[in-house]
Amino acid sequence: MAIQLLDPQNARSFNQGFRAKRFAFFKSLLPLGEGKTIRILDVGGTESYWERMGFTTEQNVHITLLNLETAPVRYSNFSSVKGNACNMSEYEDGHFDIVFSNSVIEHLFTWENQQKMAEEIRRVGKCYYVQTPNYYFPLEPHWFFPFFQFLPFRLRVWLTQRFNLGHYPKSITREAAIKRVEEVKLLTEAQMKVLFPDGKVYREKLFGLTKSVTLYSFPTK
Repeated sequence: MAIQLLDPQNARSFNQGFRAKRFAFFKSLLPLGEGKTIRILDVGGTESYWERMGFTTEQNVHITLLNLETAPVRYSNFSSVKGNACNMSEYEDGHFDIVFSNSVIEHLFTWENQQKMAEEIRRVGKCYYVQTPNYYFPLEPHWFFPFFQFLPFRLRVWLTQRFNLGHYPKSITREAAIKRVEEVKLLTEAQMKVLFPDGKVYREKLFGLTKSVTLYSFPTK
């Protein structure tokens, strides 16, 4: 039951409610209604996310979904491309009006990769909006395990291999558990500010604690 309440695919979950609130803020930043097509690059996103946000048929908006593999799309204003978030050299500087990314930058294994992704986002987008879970929030959002990110590496691997936790079924091998633990590198607000030094901060709060951090850069309306 607790996992259902935290599952973003569940329309009545806490996470979906938070995402909807964040998205309302993002939408308030968009220059909608000005008659020009807004080109959005969603790094690591899915069409179903935008569908849940009720944004699949917005006029004068085209959304490109960039992932490691392409996926079928159902809406004419969407396209899916294969790419690497750390190297988007196929796009020139400022190619997109907005680069959007939701809970992706923490899945890149290393700080160096996170730096590369941030640099590419700032390069190919005229504006950006990048969200990530807060490292210091007590409940780790992938394993749904209190203070999981603060545990010793070996203990995190042991738990990952032996239990179904959060989004993850238990790993079959120790090697798979190690890879899963190494993949997720949660970021602090201070680190996000290093990655996006020209960005403003949007904090998502739960019980007075910062649940996630978004760095964004848009022209002042």
